[in-house]
Amino acid sequence: MFFERPWDQPLTDARALVTSLSLAKINSVTAPAAANIRIGNEKLIKVLPHASARLSSLLQKQGRAANGALRIAVVGGGCSGLQYKMDLVDGPRDRDIMVPTGGVRVVIDPKSALFVSGSELDYSDDLQQGGFKVKNPNAVVTCSCGESFAA
Repeated sequence: MFFERPWDQPLTDARALVTSLSLAKINSVTAPAAANIRIGNEKLIKVLPHASARLSSLLQKQGRAANGALRIAVVGGGCSGLQYKMDLVDGPRDRDIMVPTGGVRVVIDPKSALFVSGSELDYSDDLQQGGFKVKNPNAVVTCSCGESFAA
């Protein structure tokens, strides 16, 4: 079966692709039954180990370790026209795509998913260039500050 968008693959395919998570961890990050959400995989976005550790720590500090997630959105703005918006949230909203990756959950709205497909999220403790960084293969142009992009 062919899927145009990688995040539309069934959960069974997502389990096969998310090799860094055990089956128990995937089962512990299932979505609420009432929400109309889809389960994505690491072809949409992958959280690298440093970012995963930092996100887990932040979610724990906010008391959201059990159901919390990182919401990534792409919004208009910045030098190049688009920028990332990241927030820690209690869980997915209606129509979100939830990606269990690196031991954490990432939620993305369908429109933003078009811009971040294939991206990797990393974290650096560097004094000047530190923080969360998105490596996006869809970014045609990036700003010198690294905060915005064009696709």
